Amino acid sequence: MSDRVVLVAAVADNGVIGDGPDIPWRIPGEQAEFKALTMGHTLVMGRTTFESIGRPLPGRTTVVLTRDPSWSHEGVLVAGDIVSALALAAQQQGDVMVAGGAQVYAAALPYATDQVLTLVHLAPDGDVRYPAYEPSAWVESRRDAGAQYDRVWLRRAEHSARLALSGGTGGS
Repeated sequence: MSDRVVLVAAVADNGVIGDGPDIPWRIPGEQAEFKALTMGHTLVMGRTTFESIGRPLPGRTTVVLTRDPSWSHEGVLVAGDIVSALALAAQQQGDVMVAGGAQVYAAALPYATDQVLTLVHLAPDGDVRYPAYEPSAWVESRRDAGAQYDRVWLRRAEHSARLALSGGTGGS
């Protein structure tokens, strides 16, 4: 069980995260890094995102958020709202990793303690965007710079302050 809620997303320079159900880029190694980052944790994602993947991802528990009370899929947990999804995920192994789509990111943002953003150095066409957030509310704790993208770890500033006051490290 964890109190960390981590938004994990790949975001283009223009804010695009998708084009319909598709990711509008293919960057070697980027999805392998997503796998390494989320392995052993619990993923929260919307039904459309889950259906674009088509199956639960190995080594991770999956909580699917859907408004359809009759929807189900073998091997996943289902929740009808973001609060229920995050509570259910928090009872599972590892950190809560929110993996999309845009509506789920926007709904989870107020609860997020961390963001791990892959900042893709492209400006593709796309109709799905990462939600806006107040940069001053976040502290960059790590940045891995690359040719095609930077991976950036952000921690909510108030969460960082609480950890410092308590003497904790919070991991990263």
